[in-house]
Formats: sequence, structure tokens, C-alpha cells
Amino acid sequence: MKRRIPALLLALLVTQLGALINPAYACGCGAMVPDGQSRIGVDRETSVVRWDGRTEQIVMRFTVGGDAHRAAWIMPVPGRATVELGDGDMFGELRDMTRPERKARYYFWPRDRDWPFSSGRGDLAGDAPPGAADAAVGVVGREQLGDFDVARLTATDPNALKTWLETNGFKLPDRLATEVQPYVDQKWEYVAVRLAPRQQGKVLRGELDPLKIRFDSDRLVYPMRLSRMAKTPQSLGLYVLADHRMEPASPIGGSAPKVTFAGSVHPEDGPIAELAGGKPVFLTAIDQEFPEPGRIDADHELRATAKDTPYRRAVYHNELLTVGDGIPVWLLTVSAVLVALAGSFFALTRRRRRLRADRAA
Repeated sequence: MKRRIPALLLALLVTQLGALINPAYACGCGAMVPDGQSRIGVDRETSVVRWDGRTEQIVMRFTVGGDAHRAAWIMPVPGRATVELGDGDMFGELRDMTRPERKARYYFWPRDRDWPFSSGRGDLAGDAPPGAADAAVGVVGREQLGDFDVARLTATDPNALKTWLETNGFKLPDRLATEVQPYVDQKWEYVAVRLAPRQQGKVLRGELDPLKIRFDSDRLVYPMRLSRMAKTPQSLGLYVLADHRMEPASPIGGSAPKVTFAGSVHPEDGPIAELAGGKPVFLTAIDQEFPEPGRIDADHELRATAKDTPYRRAVYHNELLTVGDGIPVWLLTVSAVLVALAGSFFALTRRRRRLRADRAA
């Protein structure tokens, strides 16, 4: 046993060092790639998707960890795309819209935090930028957006696309060309992004500024196939704004998607109102986990459900049942029972006394 412990510690150390040396490729809807020996991982991807039947807009924000000072990210899109910075305030607005409803579950008998067990009431909550390229890669446009250097690309050869990105200074997963092939076959285009903070030496960590991508599409599709290259479990949150309640056509290799909110909304101002075009829309909030990203086998295609059934999560908190000015119902009940028992006892005692008196007479 004494010999095994040092060996086990050595094995754990080697594992940790390997995780630091090897880049972690992770992204919920594309391929995020760090530079050189850096590490970056997408812990959470949250996107707002607006689809009116003809045009799709995706506002996405990544929460990342690692030690990379710059990184590249590529996302396939089914048509010619425009890219701009998104408004981060919309995510807070959506959190407020979809906040769970708080409800009380009442209990009769007092618990640990209730009188007479304690003095307080208990409340148990349930709660280089893109540049010259191979002839098989075309640069449609290039913009500098905050900390992002964005290129909109076309490609007829996945290997040429990989070469183009590598020429711009980024180490890519060997599988990228293979994974991109289905998009090349469908003649999709690509949004390539270099995350290069303007502040020198700044590490890419935490919530990044959101990007807004817009393209024409006659179906609501959320690109996910490239996320199969991720090395760690992925978490995806989608806010879908459409004419009806929407649902993924299939889990595409992840856990079953969970609807956390569904309902009609009509924001009058703010970023959500602007994204919705000032019209009432149906908002569907969907969460999904991908414990084994390698099992992802397709992009998300979302479709309208049979009925626009509203749904809001409920978070319950336990509360002692009271009346009036907070008087516990159990105390009144017990008091009434004691009074009734006392009355019965006194009545029985008086009756016995009368019987004895009658007998004595």
C-alpha cells in the first residue's frame, strides 16, 4: 500500500500536467481554438435566437475559462451572414422574463426552525485576423468588433479552410477538416472570429461580449455539429423567439432538452423588443446538457409544437400554516383540543360527583 500511494499521486500529477499542456477545444455551437499551448474551455453557452420564418438572428454569449490570451472560433451558417456586437442587457432581461414563480408549500406541524423549537420562522427554499487565403476559401467581409476580429468566409474545401485558419496563427484540432465536410457539401458559409482583447495581457475568462449573427433561413437551425470536438461536457441555453412555441426535433446526442419557460411576451422597449421587431412573440427557453460531446451527430433543428402551451417553472418554499397575525394553526388546533378535553374532563367529574351525592342521599 505504501508503494501504491506515491504511484497514484504521480499518476494524478501527470494527468493534471497533461490537461495544462494540451489545448481544450470546446464550444457549444462551433469550434473554439486557443493559441499555442494555452487552454480555453467553454463552460456555458447562452444564445438568443429570433426567427420570423425567413430570417434568423442569433445573439450568443460564451462563459469561458482557461489561460488563453487569444483564441479563434468558427461557426458554420447556412447562408450569407452579417455580424455585429450584441446587447448583453438582453440576457438579464430574459432572465427576469423567465424567472421561476415562487410558491409556498404549507405544513401543519412545526419543524426545527419553528417555535417552540427555535425563536425564528423557517423558510426552506427549493431553489491575424483573417487575411489572404487559398483560392478555395473566399473572404466575404471582415470587421473589427470590440475585442473580436471577425471574418465571414466561404469554402469549397475543408482542408483549405483548415489551412487558411492555421496560416493565421492558430493550432486547430486535426479533426476540423473532417467535421466541416458536411457543411462544405451543403455549401454553407462560415463566421471565423479571433478573440483578441484590446487590453494587452488580458486573459479570456468569464463572460465574453455577445455577438449577433444574422442570416436568411427558411428553417430554424442552430449549428451544433462542430461541438462534437469538445473535450469536456457542454451546457447549452437557448432563448427562442418565434411565432409559436418551439422544440428541438431531436436531442442530437445530448440529454433530453428541458423547457424552462414558454409563453407569449410583448416587450415594449429594450433589446428584446428591438430583436422582436416590436411585435408580440412566443418565447421558449430551453436548457440542454451534453455529457459526451462526441455523441453529437447533427445540428439543432427546431420546429413548432402542436400547441402553444404556456409553461413557467415553480420554485417552492416550505411555510408553516398560520392564520391572522401569524398564529400557527397547529397551536390553535392543539389548544382547542386541550380545551375540549378539559371541558369533557370537568363535565365527567361533575357528573360523577352528582351520582355519588344521589347515592349518599
